[in-house]
Amino acid sequence: MIQVIKANGQIEPFSEEKVINSINRAKIPEKIKDEVLSHVKSKIYNNIPTSEIYHHIIEFLGHSDKPYSRSRYSLKQSIMQLGPTGYPFEDFISKILESDGYKTRVRQILSGKCVSHEIDVIAEKNDKTAMIEAKFHNKMGTRSDVHVSMYTHARFLDIKEKNNLSDVWLVTNTKTTTDALTYAQCVGLKVISWSYPNDGSLRDLIEKSRLHPITMLSSLSEAHKEALLNNHVIMCKEIYNNKSLLDELQLSGDEKQKTIAEIEYICNSEK
Repeated sequence: MIQVIKANGQIEPFSEEKVINSINRAKIPEKIKDEVLSHVKSKIYNNIPTSEIYHHIIEFLGHSDKPYSRSRYSLKQSIMQLGPTGYPFEDFISKILESDGYKTRVRQILSGKCVSHEIDVIAEKNDKTAMIEAKFHNKMGTRSDVHVSMYTHARFLDIKEKNNLSDVWLVTNTKTTTDALTYAQCVGLKVISWSYPNDGSLRDLIEKSRLHPITMLSSLSEAHKEALLNNHVIMCKEIYNNKSLLDELQLSGDEKQKTIAEIEYICNSEK
């Protein structure tokens, strides 16, 4: 039996089902799904890192007749690139919540009973206001531990009365430890991680909102992506709706058209 090594060091059996599920989630064109799986099976060996499987899939998709499909497959890795400061991740969470009817504010200084706190995101909806800790990690396999849950809850207790807060959330782009989740459930701290809860995870929220980060664009250099993020352009859909946002990047005509084609593929493949 072929074993794979996950990003956190855990070893588990290779699962064709997991590969197929990841392909389906990324809406890879039907006609190349079987080819992707066959390619992966031809490359795997015992104790292969899951990161290597990912790169084999990306490489194959990039050379297929639907090369932009690799962008859709790289969603998780693209979220990891919303750093290193974590500010773009906070903006990203804010925009995701706004698409669900929340009014949001980012990086707010709120006075507490004891001290003042900078809060990543404040979200308001249905007469309720939530404090949100957006915990960003830029390394696969890193988990938010129980100290993060405790720290987030303690800050909430200090500021809730003065600021009329009703809820507290911890949103992270990776996962949490078992203790972190157990503590959160005990004190009423809502947790949203990459794959938790089963219906309403960060991955689910992104797919539901149809909002994808510009970091998934393979047609742009890292410098171009950083320039867009610095200008608070976070989502592919923003450029889809306003192509002039690319003007400041000083792309050639061919480069701009290639980027627009990729963005249109990403946005239209949801329809």
